[in-house]
Amino acid sequence: MSPILTVATLFEPEPSHWGLRGDPHLWREMRAHFEETPLPNSADEMAALIETTFELLTGHSISEKETFFVKHFSHGGMSSGMLSVEFWRDQAIPLLCTRFFERNISNQYDQPSNS
Repeated sequence: MSPILTVATLFEPEPSHWGLRGDPHLWREMRAHFEETPLPNSADEMAALIETTFELLTGHSISEKETFFVKHFSHGGMSSGMLSVEFWRDQAIPLLCTRFFERNISNQYDQPSNS
């Protein structure tokens, strides 16, 4: 029996590039937040889950136009705690949805056939 895949599994490995210095801290907090969350049924549900959690953890909507500061993600340095909604919209969420799709495809091939 294969292990149950959670949303947190999609957060590994981390991206090689970030938008701003607060983004890796949000990424890691999201990964921890999703440790017990089973994968949703579709990529659209996956994107909606990330967007909702983005707002929950930052207090800001993913549809905002400007970067913003979240004190919780500030760990020292001039731009620490700054988050890039552009990074999350254009890179992080598509990456997570691609990983979701790839895991679902490979998981289908791992399942025993009923024939």
